[in-house]
Amino acid sequence: MTNSPDRALIVSGGWPGHQPLKFAELIGDMLREAGLEVTASDTLDVLEGADDLRTYALIVPNWTMGRISGEQSKNLRAAIEAGTGLAGFHGGMGDAFREDADYQFMVGGQFVAHPGGVRPYRVDMGPAGHEITRGLSGFDIESEQYYLHVDPSNTVLATTTFDGQHAPWTAGTVMPVAWVRRYGQGRVFYSSIGHDPREWENPTVAELHRRGLRWAARVRP
Repeated sequence: MTNSPDRALIVSGGWPGHQPLKFAELIGDMLREAGLEVTASDTLDVLEGADDLRTYALIVPNWTMGRISGEQSKNLRAAIEAGTGLAGFHGGMGDAFREDADYQFMVGGQFVAHPGGVRPYRVDMGPAGHEITRGLSGFDIESEQYYLHVDPSNTVLATTTFDGQHAPWTAGTVMPVAWVRRYGQGRVFYSSIGHDPREWENPTVAELHRRGLRWAARVRP
């Protein structure tokens, strides 16, 4: 089967503190604005249909922590490798399925800490010039400043610099906030912003995420 240019799947669940159902609404609205037909699932069972997964233009994992079966992970990764896009935010994609290294390899990174919890920090655009960030400027936000283990092959779209206030040994560390990468034929977009739905009220955050979803789904901006 080939992927459809007008179908997207959001899979939501896991730790309730990240409000997966609320974020599913926000993500779904952005995808529908892009002309995509959105299917929302609150169970990982939807990942057991290997052939069906490949018909989606985009899959959005929105599932903090939790466990994914070997078959579900294999099916998801096979769909992305075959050309379906993958996009997600914060813990919903970057702290999902901690025991699955193959999933983390596909995403291009994994959450490991957020020193100080929710706190104000600065996000800078770059260093890579990319259609997703064209015309966007850096901004200040109050959220969990994610410290991640990241794949050096990622194309970094935005960064943040740790001040070391809550973990002195991290002072001066420049950490990716958003990136894109390829996984086989699939496009992957990730942003670590998204602890609280109110963060998406920032117009630059909203535009960054809107463009990232469209890019991964191969929808024209």
